[in-house]
Parts: sequence; structure tokens; C-alpha cells
Amino acid sequence: MTYCVALKLKDGIICLSDTRTNAGVDNISKYKKMFTWEQPGDRVICMMTAGNLAITQAVISLLDENIERAEDGIETLYTAPTMFRVAEIVGDAMRIVMGRYGPGLSSAGESSASSIVVAGQRAGGAMRLFQVYSAGNFIEATEDTPYFQIGEHKYGKPILDRVITEETPLNMGVTAALLSMDSTLRSNLSVGMPLDLAVMRKDGIGFEQLRRIEEGDETFSQLSEAWSAALRGAFDQMVEIPV
Repeated sequence: MTYCVALKLKDGIICLSDTRTNAGVDNISKYKKMFTWEQPGDRVICMMTAGNLAITQAVISLLDENIERAEDGIETLYTAPTMFRVAEIVGDAMRIVMGRYGPGLSSAGESSASSIVVAGQRAGGAMRLFQVYSAGNFIEATEDTPYFQIGEHKYGKPILDRVITEETPLNMGVTAALLSMDSTLRSNLSVGMPLDLAVMRKDGIGFEQLRRIEEGDETFSQLSEAWSAALRGAFDQMVEIPV
């Protein structure tokens, strides 16, 4: 399984994903779930995937192959005029791959369910954040729902519900995303290190931060320990319930 979270804030977009994939308790592997495309000054795109790994890998491969075939007149991530059109291109690729492999997976009793978060900005356009489903349809993040989660989302959702709004500063959004991931790592063994983090500042049209956070990363460890201590301290101050 996996956990990916994306926040669309007033000042930018934050994407964070883990890298663990498991097909059973004794078959655990690491696979990258975050993919990026960048033309500085023109467009910046980040995608994160969850669900059937074969399906999502095929979708990403198809998107990359189409970029290589751009001279054939195929519309690609690098030629799409808007981020909305980028989301449509991803949805089209999802439908093609699902049509090719979905029936066979279904007949074998395997789930082909997959989802892809698409985030980014085109020069002259607004930052946009979409979630593409298995059928190729998608929804967009709004002021009321400024973040998306895919994969094992339930453990990391409470902190986001309590602290994230569109007005949250970008640096605090990174902190919230990392703590959301930390909560998930502690509660679900199917999510694991290392992590991939991407930060896109509004109108920067490029990645302000794009890095991998490895096991034992000092900053992440300090953040995790500080959050645990803060939660214990808050719990100790709770009103006692008579029994």
C-alpha cells in the first residue's frame, strides 16, 4: 500500500509520498510513487500514484512515451495549454491502460483500482490540484477541500482536518504534511520510508524543493519526536473523567 498527500495552499502546492509497496507480509518492496516534469518558466507538474502498481506504472510510462512522440502531433504533458488539459490527458491514459489490463485483472480476481494526484502550474495560469480516478474522471481541490490523500489516508487525516486551510503558510503546510505522514508511518506497516517531497511556490513555475527523505533523516526524526512529546503533553493536561 502507500500514502500520498497533496496540499493546495494560497502560496503554493506541497506533495509528499512514501515508497513502500507490499503484496503480503513477507513481500515488501520500495517503489517511487512521485513523478515530476518541469520546464522552468513554462510549466511544472507533479504526480503521485496509489493502487495497482502495474496500472499506475503503465500510465506513467504511456505519458512519458507520448512526450517522446510529440513530433507525431500527439498532445503531451509538455504541450497541453492548461493544467485542466493535463488532468484530461492523464485521465485519457488511465482509461487506455484500464481498458487494456483491467478485464484480465478482474477475471483473475485482482483489483485494478488506481488513482493519481496531479498537481502543478502552467505559466499564465493558476496552480491546480486534481485527483484522477480509475475510470479516468477527476475532481479538483477547492477552497473548502484544499488537500487530497490517496492510499492509506485515514491515520494522517485528523491533523490536516484540524490545521490546514488555504491560508496556511507554505512552511507550515510542509510541517503538517510531514506530521500527517509520520502518523501514518506509526500506525500502518504498509506505509514506509523513504519519502519523496516536492514543493512548488505559486508563480515560481518550478520546484522550490524536490528531495528524498531517507530513514533516519535528522530533521524528520526531530519533528516526529517533538510531535509525540507535544501530544503526550496535551494528553496529560486533559480533564480527568470520573469513573
